[in-house]
Amino acid sequence: MFDSFDALGDRYASLPKTITASDLDGPGLSGSRRHAVLWHLIEHPAFDCELDRKQPLTAVKHNG
Repeated sequence: MFDSFDALGDRYASLPKTITASDLDGPGLSGSRRHAVLWHLIEHPAFDCELDRKQPLTAVKHNG
């Protein structure tokens, strides 16, 4: 899905302030993988975002 943690960080930086799983659509990242990555962004301390809604899965960036 991502070649490195930095690649994921770059992808995160390119996302809008409000993120849904569909915003993560791309090569090698579809369906349940998008949801898994979005949960990872929500739960990982390196990404300044939090859960906004579970249906549809949505996160909000604090600085972004």
